[in-house]
Amino acid sequence: MTAKKIPLRMCIGCREMKPKAELDRIVRKPDGEIVIDKTNKISGRGAYICKCGDCLKKAEKINALSHTFSQAVDREIYSRLARERDELDG
Repeated sequence: MTAKKIPLRMCIGCREMKPKAELDRIVRKPDGEIVIDKTNKISGRGAYICKCGDCLKKAEKINALSHTFSQAVDREIYSRLARERDELDG
């Protein structure tokens, strides 16, 4: 019997490969809105980031979402994502 393969994704903050389940998915939806995908099923371009706050700060510093989504991303998005993440951790 073969072991089940664990999907890995790269964090846009620390650039480390980690199991997909350990990361938050950030999505640019077809309408351009950027949100945290709690279900991992929202259609659109996805980016992954560690659940720790440090990686979100690193991603903001290097403007990682703009690079990932190939479009200008307002800095306000990062603080909104931090608020959404805080609400999820509730």
